[in-house]
Formats: sequence, C-alpha cells, structure tokens
Amino acid sequence: MFSRKKQPPIKSLIAHGTRIEGNVLFEEGIRIDGDVVGDIRASTEQPSILVISETARVEGAVHADHVIVNGSVVGPVHAAELLELQPKARITGNVNYRALEMHQGATIAGQLQPAAVLIEEKPPLKLASNNQCAERTGELQYHRMQILNPESP
Repeated sequence: MFSRKKQPPIKSLIAHGTRIEGNVLFEEGIRIDGDVVGDIRASTEQPSILVISETARVEGAVHADHVIVNGSVVGPVHAAELLELQPKARITGNVNYRALEMHQGATIAGQLQPAAVLIEEKPPLKLASNNQCAERTGELQYHRMQILNPESP
C-alpha cells in the first residue's frame, strides 16, 4: 500500500509537554511527542501514518496503516500495513502487523501476530486413474531396484 515516496502527510501534532486523556481519531497523519491516555485510531477511509516519537508515551490501543514507534506504548498496536520499531521503541502489548521493520534495541513485551497472508487457492490436481498410478509406481520401483542393484533380474 505504501511506498517510501507516497506517504500521507502528517497534519497533526501532539507536542511534547501535552497530555491528552481520551481517544484520539485522526485522518492521514499524526505525530505524537507528548502523552496520550486513550486509544489512537486512524480513519479507515484513506491511508494513514502514525509517528510515536522518542519523547511520547501512549497508554491505549493504537490503530493505523503505517505505525512508526520510537517511544513507549502500553497497549496493543495494530498496523494494517507496516510497523516500524525504531531503536528506542518500547511496546507492552500484543502487536499485529502485515510487515515489520524492527531496529536493534527496540523491545516488545507481548505477542507478535502477523496478518494472515491470503493464499490464492489453486484447483486440485487431477491424477491419473489408480491403475495407471499403480502401474507407474511399480515401474519406478523396478527401475530404482535396477539402478541400486544392477545384477537383480
């Protein structure tokens, strides 16, 4: 969904020194430098990016397409596309993601739960009749015996 060049713009900021108690809903992009006690959730109508900086602390669930963490999160993290954990990231809670980028030093105290990758179902193979299979299996076993023991009849 995201390429490095076409990320949504970050239009909102919760600055260092700011504390919000309650849920935060946003569109496109938001950067958290302060404290949030409550859930942070992106609109599902368009691509979203959430940046939780080194100075930020979030106590609640986090939901966005692209989540970048370098601060502290106490609660589950749900990244519909990409989760980036930078060196000072500290997550206490389960993590759901489609793709994960984790830098050395980042920690997670919880379960990693990758999104289920949809596998295209293929039609079942049609096999030859049992008689043909049995005949071929017998032929292969006979040839294998001749290769392993060329002196046998």
